Amino acid sequence: MVNMAQAVQKLVAKVPAVVGARPPTPAEIPKAIEQASAILKSYKAGRLRQTTVKDALRNGLVATEVLMWFYIGECIGKGGIVGYDV
Repeated sequence: MVNMAQAVQKLVAKVPAVVGARPPTPAEIPKAIEQASAILKSYKAGRLRQTTVKDALRNGLVATEVLMWFYIGECIGKGGIVGYDV
């Protein structure tokens, strides 16, 4: 059993850490709200027309990833792919 634990520790040590993949701290929440409101204000001001194709594609991929994780969570929560038991 000890050998398995040591093997897992060695494996985990080799995996690179994901930067930014953590929930925000309470001190970071006001900054995130300010950034979100600034983005909304810039889109209302017409910045959407100045978005490059690369940025639009990246934003679309991020939105798709968030949506897919939501759907995966829904499938896990309800225990299957098809509908809820009502």
